[in-house]
Amino acid sequence: MKRNNVLKFTPLAVLLFFVSCGGGSTKNETQVATVKKNVKVEEVQLTSIDQLSTFTATIEANTVNNIAPAMGGRIRSIHVDVGSRVGKGQTVVTMDASNYTQQQTQLSTLKRDYERYLELYNVGGISKQQLDQVKAQLDVAQTALNNLGENTRLTSPINGIVTARNFDPGDMAAGLPILTIENINPVKVVINVSESFYSQVVKGMSANVQVDALANEIFEGKVSLIHPTLNRVSHTFPVEIEVNNSDQRLRPGMFSRVTMSFGINDRPLVSDMAVLKQSGSNDRYVFVEKDGKALYTIVQLGARVESKYEIVSGLSVGDRVIVQGNVGLIDGSEVQVVQ
Repeated sequence: MKRNNVLKFTPLAVLLFFVSCGGGSTKNETQVATVKKNVKVEEVQLTSIDQLSTFTATIEANTVNNIAPAMGGRIRSIHVDVGSRVGKGQTVVTMDASNYTQQQTQLSTLKRDYERYLELYNVGGISKQQLDQVKAQLDVAQTALNNLGENTRLTSPINGIVTARNFDPGDMAAGLPILTIENINPVKVVINVSESFYSQVVKGMSANVQVDALANEIFEGKVSLIHPTLNRVSHTFPVEIEVNNSDQRLRPGMFSRVTMSFGINDRPLVSDMAVLKQSGSNDRYVFVEKDGKALYTIVQLGARVESKYEIVSGLSVGDRVIVQGNVGLIDGSEVQVVQ
């Protein structure tokens, strides 16, 4: 009898064992599926933010003059060298004067002829037309002499520094200018500004110019010229910034950054920990917590203010942005907000 009881009991025990094991597994899976990730959130509020824009540019001379003769000729002497400071009207190059001397002789001859013709005209010996012809020849010769004079003694039209010398005495001047003279007080910086700021840029507007070569020292500049046309491709317009350079520490060619303020706007400001970069693109996004779920939200960033980002678009006042626990989330993930 005992043997029969055991045989009857064993299948039932086995069945109960498997049912028990199966029920336990289902319970664990349910627990895993309902686990919510703990996150911390930050409520979006508007903050007054200075609308600063930074542009990269190169320091340029305010004025550049290339010194060259009006017509080719031999250089007799060059009175300055690279780095020399020159004043306006100073003679910097002397050209061969043989043509000038010949023209002087021709002009003297024409002057004597004109005087004789004038005497004849006064006594009725020649007509007014003949006198006018000689006077015209005299005027042309005088103009040619003046041009040769300018072509013989080359002067600097500005105060500045010699930045290039392409010839030596005895060379025939042709092609390149003999000297380049630049006025570097003041200097200027030319930046390309987005068309969205066109109505906000005005002459005299201040700008900060930061120069890497001078330990990031900042110089104050002002808008001196706004170009009236925009680039059709980049939709930007050139703006010239004039910077005082009385100590001449700023030199053409230095790399600089120009920062301009375009007023103050009230914008959302969120922690940089909340902002993530989309893999494979340049998109930036955050997760917004709503009704216990993480919602994927693309945002457009503005300026960085210490450890926060200005949000130009994508968020509204009152949005609860996830600032911790956002890594690994996907759109619609269930989350638990903790303090």
